[in-house]
Amino acid sequence: MTKYKAPDVSADAGRMMTFATSARQIRENSKWMAGGVNSNFRLNISPTPLVIERGDGAYLYDADGNRLTDYYLGMGPMILGHKPQVIVEAVTSQIEKGILLAGQTAIEAEAARLVCEMVPCAERMRFGSSGSEVIQAALRLARAATGREKIVKFEGHYHGWFDNVLWSVAPPLDAAGPREAPVPFAGSKGQLSTTAEALAILPWNDLAALEKRLAVGDIAAVLMEAAMCNAGAIHPLPGYLEGVRDICTRTGTILIFDEVITGFRIAPGGAQEYFGVTPDLATFGKAIANGFPVAAIAGRADLMELCATGGVLHGGTYNAQPIAMAATVATLKSLTPALYDAIAGNGTRLMDGLRTIFASAGIPASVTGFPQVFHVAFGLDTPALDYRDLARMNRPAYVAFATALLERGVRVLERGAWFMSSEHDQGIVDETLAAAADAVGALRRRNVL
Repeated sequence: MTKYKAPDVSADAGRMMTFATSARQIRENSKWMAGGVNSNFRLNISPTPLVIERGDGAYLYDADGNRLTDYYLGMGPMILGHKPQVIVEAVTSQIEKGILLAGQTAIEAEAARLVCEMVPCAERMRFGSSGSEVIQAALRLARAATGREKIVKFEGHYHGWFDNVLWSVAPPLDAAGPREAPVPFAGSKGQLSTTAEALAILPWNDLAALEKRLAVGDIAAVLMEAAMCNAGAIHPLPGYLEGVRDICTRTGTILIFDEVITGFRIAPGGAQEYFGVTPDLATFGKAIANGFPVAAIAGRADLMELCATGGVLHGGTYNAQPIAMAATVATLKSLTPALYDAIAGNGTRLMDGLRTIFASAGIPASVTGFPQVFHVAFGLDTPALDYRDLARMNRPAYVAFATALLERGVRVLERGAWFMSSEHDQGIVDETLAAAADAVGALRRRNVL
């Protein structure tokens, strides 16, 4: 695979895409849906939230007739791309057998077996419908097992939108308190303020701070992304995860990895396989079923069995819904070494190409993470080590870049994350890099970058 060289771009290339139809439909849809959307994470997109008509492979087709190379990938789930035939065939076959049966099925047992075979910590598991939901199950199990109530949560880590974990996800630095003793910052109006009392907010990648807090002896669980893929794709420092594992073991604290993003994406066994550190419990979602609403909690048998015989309630009408389970089995069976190698090769080419473009234009930028999911931050000369480092990035400049890319047919998340799929081949990557070089050139001429 040849090394990418940034082209000389002196003028905007080709026709700029417009999104007037999407904007009009969003306004019309606002008569029935608050803001015209069904998730706040789809609001405030520049220049407008999009109305998508269909997806195929690495592409989306919107209401304005634009074909967009998609690096949102459904906010991460579509590791096989849009409309993969193996998923279509699996769910079509299952739907003929029934939709929701309120009983157990062979397909859910097969899906569970695959999860337990792939994930290092998974001695037992349960399915759910969303990452936010299975996080709650993990916290409940940790509290039941330890008899303690407090949870350690780290600045910048997102674990769902429920009141008890939506704290200090993206706090303004002037309200976040000192780094060594962060002040809990609510992520939403209407959030129950007393839920912060059960949390201890700490800086991530600081082993001494964690050891000091766990020595008190009142922490049920340490909850974290093993790599901060929801914000910055920040890696743990060498020895950090191993140190966290050791401290949790010594203090009888349950270690929970939130692998909703990293699970089945950066390795078949997620971040715990990639880094070689096994938590007590882990939560999964997104890439587990390539777009179907499936989540999972997995972990030590003694902990998970508390759901069956230890008085811990875990339920859900749609848990292990058969059609979603068919998608899960088809997805997990598709995650071969060859697939990971292909994504890694093309993702690395894309990351290196972006670095070359930014460096050639004299733009300070950090491109960090994994080939399967990485993050671009303008204004950072070195990779961030925690949330407060990342908060120094030039977000307005990046939003301008993301908007310019969209006008050139490339859709990327405005928070800086890029997701890769098996459908993003070398040709698509090179087209993306050409669009990125053109966008950077245009923004430089306008003195935006």
